[in-house]
Amino acid sequence: MKIAFFGAGLMGSGFVRRLRAQGHEVDVWNRSAEKARRLQDCGARACDDAAAALAGAARLHLSLADDASVDAVLEPLAGAIAPHTWIVDHTTNAVQPTAARAARWHARGRSYVHAPVFMGPANAVEGTGLMLLSGPRAQHEALAGALEQMTGKLLYLGEAPERAAAFKLFGNLTILGLVGVLGDVNRLAGALGIPAAEAFALFEHFNPGATLAARAQRVVSADVTKPSFELTMARKDLRLMIEEAARGGSELVLAPALAALFDQAIARGEGQLDVLAAARPVPR
Repeated sequence: MKIAFFGAGLMGSGFVRRLRAQGHEVDVWNRSAEKARRLQDCGARACDDAAAALAGAARLHLSLADDASVDAVLEPLAGAIAPHTWIVDHTTNAVQPTAARAARWHARGRSYVHAPVFMGPANAVEGTGLMLLSGPRAQHEALAGALEQMTGKLLYLGEAPERAAAFKLFGNLTILGLVGVLGDVNRLAGALGIPAAEAFALFEHFNPGATLAARAQRVVSADVTKPSFELTMARKDLRLMIEEAARGGSELVLAPALAALFDQAIARGEGQLDVLAAARPVPR
């Protein structure tokens, strides 16, 4: 199959190599032409012109920076993308612009689908990881076989074309939240005179992520009246962390924000509930 791929960054390059390994003919375009030319070693054809890369392509894949870059690349090509060419966008995009983009291309008689991923460059090369997809079920059924060959798992999220964008943000928020957690652990360890490597070695034995799905389900079910970790006690522990860091001349970043969130819940009279009460939306 002839495939056009726009975006030869780390993820895009990995996908191109995967597609070439599967025997597809791949034409690559990138704003920085040198990045596209680097993929010639796997048999991809580097194109200096985006429209030329599109010629005869059954699918156009994109792995770009953001909504603005997607539209900046696609809009000038509105007349060059053939009706039979699928537009498959792997870029991490915002929700409402994705909905508008899907509607705009549908009005033009073209099929735009958003398929963001949870994977690194090595996963893209190996075809492992998780790819999200949303949009009309007929589109999912038509593309599923091809996309499943690019990833370890393809998760269909429903008819609304923007839902995959929302779920990608949910996942990235969780991943980036862990950066804040690790940063505070690192700062607290430094304040206590414990090397970061020793502090982080705890997670070789203690995996708090294993409880994430169960805790999330408790938030959904509002099952917080039988606490396994009482909110007031959790707030006390945050106080200890903040105080210990301060004694060692360090200032935590995430812990004070959590403390403020817990204080709001306690002020609502939820102090004796499970700490997950603080994760519920506050009624307006």
